[in-house]
Amino acid sequence: MSAASKVVLGVSVVLTLSTVSAVHIKQTWDRQRLHEGVIRDLERLERKKENLRQLEEQRTLTRQLEEERRRSAHRTTPTSEPVIKTEAERGLYVTGCAPVQVSDGD
Repeated sequence: MSAASKVVLGVSVVLTLSTVSAVHIKQTWDRQRLHEGVIRDLERLERKKENLRQLEEQRTLTRQLEEERRRSAHRTTPTSEPVIKTEAERGLYVTGCAPVQVSDGD
């Protein structure tokens, strides 16, 4: 075997081993990235479930608050008490110090 053929054989072996090693390393790296992607997807789904749970909890609390406000407003609204009118609405006008009843012309 000549020296040139030995050099060519050596270079081709080195290049082949380098290529095989590089492909193996890249496959390992790709597999690891794919696995990390699955982990991220699972975490994202868990966050989404938690957000939906919190949203439903907020909706429930909002409904309860609105119902409580409605009940509170219903309790404080005077339904049986008479409506108090101002003097002008009752037809009384103050002239000096004594109120005077104003009639509609009857």
